[in-house]
This record gives sequence, structure tokens and C-alpha cells, in this order.
Amino acid sequence: IFSLQSRSDFFFNNCDLHFKVARDRYSGYPLTIEGFAFLWSGARATYGVRRGRVCYEMKINEEISVKHLPPTEPDPHVVRIGWSLDSCSTQLGEEAFSYGYGGTAKKSTNCKFENYGETFSENDVITCLVDFECGDDVEMSFMKNGKWLGMAYRLRKENLGGQALFPHVLAKNCAIEFNFGQREDTFFPVPPGFTFIQHLPLSERVRGTIGPKNKRECEILMMVGLPAAGKTTWAIKHAAANPAKKYNILGTNAIMDKMRVMGLRRQRNYAGRWDVLIQQATQCLNRLIQIAARKKRNYILDQTNVYGSAQRRKMRPFEGFQRKAIVICPTDDDLKDRTIKRTDEEGKDVPDHAVLEMKEGLAPSSLSH
Repeated sequence: IFSLQSRSDFFFNNCDLHFKVARDRYSGYPLTIEGFAFLWSGARATYGVRRGRVCYEMKINEEISVKHLPPTEPDPHVVRIGWSLDSCSTQLGEEAFSYGYGGTAKKSTNCKFENYGETFSENDVITCLVDFECGDDVEMSFMKNGKWLGMAYRLRKENLGGQALFPHVLAKNCAIEFNFGQREDTFFPVPPGFTFIQHLPLSERVRGTIGPKNKRECEILMMVGLPAAGKTTWAIKHAAANPAKKYNILGTNAIMDKMRVMGLRRQRNYAGRWDVLIQQATQCLNRLIQIAARKKRNYILDQTNVYGSAQRRKMRPFEGFQRKAIVICPTDDDLKDRTIKRTDEEGKDVPDHAVLEMKEGLAPSSLSH
């Protein structure tokens, strides 16, 4: 029996807003209503490791029914499992130092997808193994239902710079359960010499970033600016420059990033109506903003927010947060260039009359600082 302090469970600040952690803290599932069924949803464990030979298990309990998805949707039910640094995003396997193995029999890191292992789905159990006792290297491997699938990753310890690797999952329309060592019985035997992460003393584990303790410590930055003004670029750069704040960016671009297929944005390979998908992403965003106001985190609200009435309405649920406005005003020439680039890259085309209306309505923000 483990004390509450020694538990290695999921921590709310380390998961996407649309990932629902169960009361037992060892299982969870993503939202699947409406457009959420297109989205990946990720979560990272509270504790990581940087020494020893450590493991954990993940079982797919259910492939949640998503009959509202179009029949053309590739891999509507899939899970990616593995390890990442605390500084990585929730999109496992799509950046450096983020190492995943997915149910399509692919491993991925830094958006490089390669064949590995076998496919896995409902009721399968994947064991994730990390071995720091390989001389100057770290090795990661996986097992499916007790069968070892071979080494997936080998990297130099010095590349990690002493940072810990944390258990990490990325799921699409699947309910999942974890065994960090809290179960009396393992799902399947683990290789000799490997220890479940929860069986390690606290002194041998590394705690991930701890979020704000109360609303007064939380921050919401509201971007204000015309379409293509550079709001998303500013938000991404600001979040990257302040990793300890773990900003959640709330915007349609951030949602489209969670709709990737094999690491690629959907614009390049989507068969359906693009305007409908954008509309669904906007509906998801409105729901996420409602969820966000109830969570103690730091946010960047990445929308146009040009009208004073909209600013007040959107900030009302975040009462008690530190609320700040970031106004982006490029020159007319810069705005024109950015608009052309944005239409080409993102498929978003805002009518001229709508932009003119926004220009007229661009209100000096009246938020409290």
C-alpha cells in the first residue's frame, strides 16, 4: 500500500483539457463528442525517472463509439504510448525527446515515423520499459501482452542532460488504464531487473512541474488583433520562452495541431469539407474555454478578441486570474503579406468586409492587470 505522497498518478496540469482523468487517478479517456473525436488527447505522469531500469503498463479498456466520424477518417481509435521530458508538449512522438509507440505499429520521435512492433487495440496491454543501465546509453523498448517487441530507441545519456523521462500517453477515442505498480498483480510478467515506477522510493523519482496553487497565481493572456496579425506566432514564442508556466494556448490553430495524422497537419490530406472541420474546431474551442476556467493553469487565449463586448464576455469566467491583454498591431503591408501566407498555409480565408468591421471595432482593452 502506498501513501498518497508516493503515488505516481496523472497530474491535472500534465494533461490536455479534453483528457478526463478518472477518480482513481490511474485511468482516463478523451472527450469524444462532436469534433473532439478528431483530436488526439495526451497526458503525462506526475513522476519521471533518470536512473535504473523502470517500467509501467497501459491497457486499452475500450474503443469508444464515434459513429459521428466520417467513414474516411483514418485510424479513429488509436493510442500512442511511451516517454517524454517534462518540457515536451502532450503530442507524444512529435518533437525531440518525446518517444512513442503507436497502435498502428509505428514508433515516432520528432515526427519521424518508422515501422516497429505490432498493431495493438482494445484489451491489449503494452508494457513500457526504460533502461538507464546501458553504459553511456539509455534504451527504451515495449512489450505487447507479455511479448517483447525489441529495442525501439537508443540514445546517449548526455543528450538528456540529466533530465528525467516521464510516462506519457496520447489517445484518440480510447479509454485507457495504467499500472504504475499500484495493482496487486501485473497484467503480464515484466523482465527481471525492471521495477515499476511507483515502487521506486520518492528520492529516486523526479517530480514534474507543479502548477499554480490557486487562481491568484493563474494567468490568462488574451490576444487582441486582426486575423493574420501574428497572434499565434507571438503566443507560441511566449509559451516557449516561459516553459515553467506551462501555458495552454486556446485557439483553433492549437486544436488543428491536435488533429494531425501521422504528424502531418490535416490541410495536406483531408478528404472532407474543410470549412466544416474549421467550424467543428471552433465548437471544440468554445467547450475547452469553459473547461479551462475551472482549472488552475496558465492560458493564452488566441483569438481576434477585437470587440470590447467579446473581451468582457470571454474574461468573465476567469475572474480571480491575473488577466492581461496582448495587442498585436502590424503595419498594413505586413498584415497583407501575413494574410496571403496564412490563407495558403492554413486554408483560412476571412472576407475583406469582416476584416474592415473588425478594424472599426478594434477596442482598446479594458482588462485589469
